[in-house]
Amino acid sequence: MILSPNSLSQRSLRSVWHPCTQMKQHEKLPPLAIVRGEGAWLQDENGDRYLDGISSWWVNLFGHANPRINGALIDQLGKLEHAMISGCTHAPVVELSERLATLTEHNLGHAFYGSDGASAVEIALKMSAHYWRNKGLPDKHRFVYLEQSYHGETLGALSVTDVDVFRHAYHPLLQHAFMAPSPDARKAATPGKAACNAIHAMNALLEEHAGEIAAVIVEPLVQCATGMAMHDPSYLQQLRILCDRHQVHLIADEIAVGCGRTGSFFACEQAGIWPDFLCLSKGITGGYLPLSLVLTRDAIYQAFYDDDVRMGFLHSHSYTGNPLACRAALACLDTFESDDVLCMNELLAERLENALQPLASHAAVRNARRQGLIWAFDVEPQAIPAISADDAVNGMAGGSFAQRYHLAARRHGLLLRPIGHTLYLMPPYILNHSEVTHLAHGALESLEDVLKPA
Repeated sequence: MILSPNSLSQRSLRSVWHPCTQMKQHEKLPPLAIVRGEGAWLQDENGDRYLDGISSWWVNLFGHANPRINGALIDQLGKLEHAMISGCTHAPVVELSERLATLTEHNLGHAFYGSDGASAVEIALKMSAHYWRNKGLPDKHRFVYLEQSYHGETLGALSVTDVDVFRHAYHPLLQHAFMAPSPDARKAATPGKAACNAIHAMNALLEEHAGEIAAVIVEPLVQCATGMAMHDPSYLQQLRILCDRHQVHLIADEIAVGCGRTGSFFACEQAGIWPDFLCLSKGITGGYLPLSLVLTRDAIYQAFYDDDVRMGFLHSHSYTGNPLACRAALACLDTFESDDVLCMNELLAERLENALQPLASHAAVRNARRQGLIWAFDVEPQAIPAISADDAVNGMAGGSFAQRYHLAARRHGLLLRPIGHTLYLMPPYILNHSEVTHLAHGALESLEDVLKPA
């Protein structure tokens, strides 16, 4: 691919260190330069359009340049762009906190704000360990995470993440935590059996180590970043019981699966349980501005309420509770209410499910699965042909399935990024009939392109 030295892609390579990227790979495959977004579509600097089938890393709920969110931000810009909320407060952060607490039926409240998903996880981990310390149990400072989990890449979050490519270089810096088996439904003949097996293992771990464990952290219903591993809600129900029995907190990382993505506003609702800490980010602002938060129980909040400053939770971020980000989040909540989004999502899911049947039944696909508006398909590695010399020259260094599929999807007007051999779709909630067809057909045609013999 030959680009002008002054193209946005080339300028980016000279000045930007891109995330989750081996930069040397961009020598042959420059980053896609996006200049405009509208609805479900993104446009690059050459004028080519791509349907955003992964919601721009799972954050965009209601489309790019959404009129409602745009209007809210324009209004807020004329009032207050930022003020610290250490010793101060403002209307957007108060209203957002109140409305989120109401959505949990006031089981959770007192929202504590950060800027991104990993910072929310850090907040929850620190709050949990600090709670037990304030309660006179300082030995309860370790955590349990699940096999195949991902919770972020700051040091605390990485300590409870099971992705070796992220952990390996930083292993000496990480806190030791316990890893429990995943309830991934693919690990047994039925989803319920996989959940049951995982619960038995978790119970044994907690029985032995509860005296030193502060919390168990889970991604409810879908473990996203390691291949969209889905589990039965019964796992969450039984895990809540175990955590109560052993006096261990339950942290629900709903950063990717919250805000309606799994079918209910909070994924935990489908299990009929509430965690002790609930982390939100990504979709909470509709993909507009960085914002994260942790909701927790009043009893936990009260454990920090004391005349002694050291008993307080002194964690902070400069942009905590930013008014613009909170207004974007409020506009998203308004949209959920006024447009009956959860009901409309059921209809969208049914249309896309039907359109995706040819992909789900493809001979090279295994374990087709869905949770809400998340679809995943495992592609048999044996079905993927080796990369040709010509393709290697044309920019597919390494020739991984994920990279080849990503490029094929772009040729079909889609932005998709498989995880390993898992193809997944996580589109915005606003697709119309023609966009559903385009996404489903393009996903299948892209797979056929990749599976053609070299």
